[in-house]
Amino acid sequence: MTKKILVSQPKPQTEKSPYFDLTTKFGVEIVFRPFIRIDAMPAKDFRQQRVSILDYSAVVFSSRHGIDHFFALCKELRVAVPESMKYFCKSEIIALYLQKYIQYRKRKVFFPLTGKMDDLIPIMVKHKSEKYFVPQSSAHDDELKNKLDAANLTHTEAVMYYTVPNDFGPDEPFDYDMLVFFSPEGIHSLLKNFPDFKQDKIAIACLGAKTIEEAEKYNLRVDMQPTAELRSVPAMIEDYIKKHK
Repeated sequence: MTKKILVSQPKPQTEKSPYFDLTTKFGVEIVFRPFIRIDAMPAKDFRQQRVSILDYSAVVFSSRHGIDHFFALCKELRVAVPESMKYFCKSEIIALYLQKYIQYRKRKVFFPLTGKMDDLIPIMVKHKSEKYFVPQSSAHDDELKNKLDAANLTHTEAVMYYTVPNDFGPDEPFDYDMLVFFSPEGIHSLLKNFPDFKQDKIAIACLGAKTIEEAEKYNLRVDMQPTAELRSVPAMIEDYIKKHK
């Protein structure tokens, strides 16, 4: 029986979150505890990559973290981002987040309606003359780089923030019946904190193909993953609890 669930994300800011509905409906305890944290990169670390942001005419963003740390580093480096800079974003939500830092103009902000990077690439190809700068996390892979290479686009990647494990304290209880992961880095953090982790009866839910792949790579049993009927994590959890009373 599922009594205590660890969701590896920050606690929702709204009381209308479906996670809280699960607590009311099934009497389960849900603990929101990120397995990873995002740390800023000091300017001196960025300079070691020998990249000049002003050499580029366009920036590619795949997350809001990328936006925050791009503009924070520009400020620290005293780089004045020109108004002519173009922004290519993975989704409309990410694109709209740019309003926090720039005067939003559709003529220089581009995004696919699907929210998929594969659909952003053709938009970038229409602007083939641009020199693209791609802010990345320290925990990046080469998937995007390879796609930009395949599209013959001029681009440079650089790390602008750190994704690191969020360590558990020695006295912090780990007595969960279910663990919910949203990224491969969350899986890495679990195994770093608990090198001898034994899953046994602990249920694991994963969101995203890469997260599932990483869990299975380390022989973890993925009990819940999105389906056409169960697309959200709360829906997956509710279905699992109903089937395992």
